[in-house]
Amino acid sequence: MTEEMSQTAAGSAAIRLQKYLAEAGVASRRSCEQLILDGRVQVNGTVVTQLGTKVVPEKDEITLDGKLVLLEEGKQYLLLYKPVGVLSSVSDDRGRKTVIDLLPGVAERVYPVGRLDYDTEGLLLLTNDGALTNLLIHPRHEIKKTYLATIEGTPSAEDLHQLTKGILLSDGMTAPAKVKLAKSRGAHTLLEITIHEGRNRQVRRMCAAIGHPVQALKRVQMGPITLGDLQVGQWRHLTAAEVAALWSSGKRKRG
Repeated sequence: MTEEMSQTAAGSAAIRLQKYLAEAGVASRRSCEQLILDGRVQVNGTVVTQLGTKVVPEKDEITLDGKLVLLEEGKQYLLLYKPVGVLSSVSDDRGRKTVIDLLPGVAERVYPVGRLDYDTEGLLLLTNDGALTNLLIHPRHEIKKTYLATIEGTPSAEDLHQLTKGILLSDGMTAPAKVKLAKSRGAHTLLEITIHEGRNRQVRRMCAAIGHPVQALKRVQMGPITLGDLQVGQWRHLTAAEVAALWSSGKRKRG
């Protein structure tokens, strides 16, 4: 018997509430824990705020903000080319456009795997598979993300070396990055930067720290998935092989 599972007298498997919510596609496991702590989740009509609470999927009724949460949703895996000026969230109380607004015809609820800044474009995965989301965003799996950054000026060899060995930011030293000078455009330079951390606005902060602020930023790859031929605002379903490759990219990591 695992830590997260016990057996009821009737023999049905009970699982932790946050795991149930994540597997139902509500959000990542960590985000689901916060939903519980915020008092937004009910089990059989009673608000539950204890993270250790266990439920039996076949018997208990789980609701979020009064809406029934079921496990029967089909799994969806989408690749979106997010434009600049669109939020990487499912809703916005200020009425701004979100990535969900770019997915007409997608009936199942999906949510972003991680985030792209409002002013950053490029590759964004969306899914209702909570387990895969957890794998892709958990720091220990070190899923690589590659960006094309247009920066001011031309960085020196020492500037690039600083990026590759790690930059001291306000929240600590970054892990070493893989950096390639892709193209020089007069007053601007195009860098290809690969990182595996997920700090807020990390690439922009790293480049600013070496004195070359980012003018435009695009994510072109996450794990084994690339933008390919997608154009700004377009999306497509991932293939079964691509989904399998995402799972493998996490399993190959240590730990």
